Amino acid sequence: MEHVNERDIAWNDVERGETRFRRKRLGGETDVDEIGASLYELPPEAASWPYHFHLANAEAVYVLAGRGLLRTPDGETRVEPGDYCAFPADPGGAHRFYNDGDEPLRFLAVSTMQDPDVTVYPDSEKIGVYGGAPPGGDGAERVVSGYFRRGDDVDYWDGEESDSSHG
Repeated sequence: MEHVNERDIAWNDVERGETRFRRKRLGGETDVDEIGASLYELPPEAASWPYHFHLANAEAVYVLAGRGLLRTPDGETRVEPGDYCAFPADPGGAHRFYNDGDEPLRFLAVSTMQDPDVTVYPDSEKIGVYGGAPPGGDGAERVVSGYFRRGDDVDYWDGEESDSSHG
């Protein structure tokens, strides 16, 4: 059995525009690589990571404290302590949290840790590609990782026309 207490893990702060949160990577403190788990706190008037969905990894959130809004393809839904929200690995799983309350919005986020994965960001028309370590994992082992505009695709044969190598 793997055991860790959140009080023994330091917060990591993320701040970028309206995105502001603190995160403790609970799953990263264990040797179980198949499940990701993080504790998040969003201060008042802050949002979580950008609106997104995964193509390989399902995610779920359990709200522990505070109140806020959850944006999904169906619109906005109010969330409060005790709410469990599951996000499938497809466009229907797109999500983002907003804290429109006066207290921190605190939640536990869990995910599968499938590798490789692609993350889609519908608002900015970007995709994230990860291979070698899944999103939320230790990126040090990634063979490929990057974010690209969806319109930047090239033809399959682009750059492959050369007959100089016969490997």
